[in-house]
Amino acid sequence: MMQQLTQILKSQFNISESDLSEALKIKDEKGGDVGDILLDKMLISEDQLLSARGIQYQVPVWEKIPMQNIQRDVTQKVPIQFLKKYLMLPLENQTLPAGNTGQRTENETSGPEMTDSGFAIAINDPADFQPLDDLAGILSMQSYDVVLVAKDEIIAAINFAYDMSRDSAEQLVQDMEENDSMIIGELEDTADLLDDTSDAPIIKLVNHILSQSIKARASDIHIEPYQDSFKVRYRVDGILYDLLSPPKWIQASLISRIKVMAKMNIAEKRLPQDGRLEVKIGSMHIDVRVSTIPTTFGERVVLRLLNKTSSLLKLPDLGLNPDRLATMEKLVTAPNGIILMTGPTGSGKTTTLYAILSSLNSPDINIITIEDPVEYQINGISQIQVNPKIDLTFARGLRSIVRQDPDVILVGEIRDHETAEIAVQSALTGHLVFSTLHTNDSAGAITRLVDIGIEPFLISSAVIAVVAQRLIRVLCEKCKERHRPDDLTLQNIGILPDEIKAATVFKAKGCEHCFNTGYRGRIGIFEILELESRLKRLILKSFDANRIQEEAMRLNLVSLRRDGIQKVLDGVTTIEEVLRVTQK
Repeated sequence: MMQQLTQILKSQFNISESDLSEALKIKDEKGGDVGDILLDKMLISEDQLLSARGIQYQVPVWEKIPMQNIQRDVTQKVPIQFLKKYLMLPLENQTLPAGNTGQRTENETSGPEMTDSGFAIAINDPADFQPLDDLAGILSMQSYDVVLVAKDEIIAAINFAYDMSRDSAEQLVQDMEENDSMIIGELEDTADLLDDTSDAPIIKLVNHILSQSIKARASDIHIEPYQDSFKVRYRVDGILYDLLSPPKWIQASLISRIKVMAKMNIAEKRLPQDGRLEVKIGSMHIDVRVSTIPTTFGERVVLRLLNKTSSLLKLPDLGLNPDRLATMEKLVTAPNGIILMTGPTGSGKTTTLYAILSSLNSPDINIITIEDPVEYQINGISQIQVNPKIDLTFARGLRSIVRQDPDVILVGEIRDHETAEIAVQSALTGHLVFSTLHTNDSAGAITRLVDIGIEPFLISSAVIAVVAQRLIRVLCEKCKERHRPDDLTLQNIGILPDEIKAATVFKAKGCEHCFNTGYRGRIGIFEILELESRLKRLILKSFDANRIQEEAMRLNLVSLRRDGIQKVLDGVTTIEEVLRVTQK
């Protein structure tokens, strides 16, 4: 006779009578399963609930699903939505202690053994038996065994199975070449392009390009037309890699599909356009910004990928050593003034500013930002999106922000005299202002402000620090190799002989884990220029960037190159990588 789940939970896991009574009351009022109710109230863990159900139904519980034993043709015969809805996955040549299907006398996690039937189905809820029979019927299973597995493990295995079963990009292109006349007919119908569930090869190809790029942690996808060909490339850790080189005739169809997804005008091919779309891959939500420009050989498209599910970095995660982290923490808690982030596009300025805002974000501080675009939404911070179509510019937005009683203001970028002037006035009237400038180093930001039209005496009064930043690739921990650089290389970068003796230097090799690049992820190198009294006096006399830089070096400024050298000596990156991003 089957035991009651409540009895098992009470005897095996010491669930109190009052908790069970409350769960049963909720079940009577709202419906549902007692175990799920207790799980939602965090009175039991999922492992405990699975174990209890295993005892109740005499079915074994597994911690992991062996991926190599996933049923081979399930991805062709069963929609992924069906398996995810009912949380089940068929396995073959898989393991349970031999015996009649579903008749188990002990609840235990066992290793792989052959079953009588040769089939098993991993499920999460053994009470939901109708979908089990439906799945067995679809796959022509005469008999099968049942195992219980955690929900997350089943979903991960389903995603893995369907991802691995996807055709490669090359195979998709080959299929398109073999059926070109049929495909062109399909593509003439816009409705087919809008239908994400269509089997049209061009739709499958676009989906594959997106999924492969996201899996490789790409930040951008480039679609580049040439006279007789076109390329698809993606940028991973700041470097562009070739992904695919389809035949030229696919170009128009591929770009049209992307423009339809981004709700852009597919008929207009003579003017630049911008659009955006959202895609979901597994548990990841990706925001994609699409930009097109007309070129001699067709439209060039760039897709900027932003993973909205990734968490914001904190200040300690940026790559600052303890001394410079303390300096940064001191600067960002100043009562007023301007702190400028400088560096080229893609150097991580926005990420650093978001990390700073996250560290300052608290109920007693009013933080308002104006950005173009708003890349991450942060709870507790008011964020304004620039909109030139309605004349909502940085300057106009900033002028309105200062009337909102802010403590901290973030201006996405100082582009003109008006924005710079309002930012300076805001800093001088008691606000802490953060913004970005496009200059090569920290000293160059002072010269840039003067060029924009800000008086040197206002700069020396308002600006408290300038932070220059670059991103360097981090060596892959799985494959990095020890390396002894030659003397010329050490001399070129500026590493002293005594420094190399006390350190271990590595070089990049490449493996499957890092897509054979030798690097995985990026980290920041920083140059923090605090405007001390001597520098402020110098700015009043001269705003020459070289003189400011020389004086700052005398005041122990740690340059971008020097910070990079320290990360080489710490085994974080390579000499070649530091030279690449800090070339004079």
